[in-house]
Amino acid sequence: MTSHVAIIGLRQIGASIGLRLGRHPDRFRRVGYDSDPLLARDARRYGALDVVRGDPREAVRGAKLVLLCLPAGELRETMEAIAPGLEEGAVVMDTAPVKRAASTWAEELLPAGRSYLGLLPVFNPRYLYGRERSPEAAQEDLFEGGLMVIGAPPNASGEALRLASELAQVLGASPLYADLDETDGLVAATRILPRLMAAALVHATMNQPGWREGRRLAGRAYAEVTAPMAYQDELSDLREALLLNLENVTRVLDDVIVALQKLREGIAHQDGESLAAYLDRAREARATWLGDRLTPDRESEGPQPPEIPSFGERLQRLLFGSLGKPRKR
Repeated sequence: MTSHVAIIGLRQIGASIGLRLGRHPDRFRRVGYDSDPLLARDARRYGALDVVRGDPREAVRGAKLVLLCLPAGELRETMEAIAPGLEEGAVVMDTAPVKRAASTWAEELLPAGRSYLGLLPVFNPRYLYGRERSPEAAQEDLFEGGLMVIGAPPNASGEALRLASELAQVLGASPLYADLDETDGLVAATRILPRLMAAALVHATMNQPGWREGRRLAGRAYAEVTAPMAYQDELSDLREALLLNLENVTRVLDDVIVALQKLREGIAHQDGESLAAYLDRAREARATWLGDRLTPDRESEGPQPPEIPSFGERLQRLLFGSLGKPRKR
């Protein structure tokens, strides 16, 4: 007997999940919706869906598992839209980068008897440098060998947690349970901060008197660092994530300011030894991170118990050390 899985949002993540579930036609019936009908049509054409619906409420009707693969700015409105169509016992999961906010909305909007869990998918290392986010960039193995962080509210049921763990394994990922706030902290450090650094670099250089000539000299390093600013459709999503993850974002920005001040002091004092040590530590830390990141994660294969342990050292190592720690109050 097949299980009805609803996928709302059919860009790269949603379409990739659909493609992977398509390996098991005897287990899953994939029903999808996207606010852009062309994206939904393309996802069906690429084999990511069995059925397309023109209304999100109809897409989730009868589904045991509902996946909201949406940017943060669309999440609350979509939860409100699908709530009347959710059947008793349905589990709603999202992939947006704002887990505490999403959990609050779910508690407010979803009817009693429905569960919410947050997912933070980590891509297959082979796609680490990919930038395209459209359905055309969907890959059946997009999550193969990565982590699937499962952010769970305190009242999450064991059944919902087991379902999330099983989904992660079907996608080829290793499930790892997490605290919602710690997840948001790691997102701020590893996914939001690099984009903000790109924006800051553009503003710092374009306002210089010599930029008219300087822009012709900017090369690979400038292009690579500022690449996150090249995608207009991602900027509104970023703005929403900033406002919904305010405390963590301001904390990691403060951390960067401290790091830049330390670098500036070394330069101002012409302290070549401290500058060399600063740059060497950065190079070594990046090499360690990249080596870990390019190695498929297999340490947490198999279901974990439904309790919610700390992230621990493995996730800290994979996603930049202690940056995900919440601010002490």
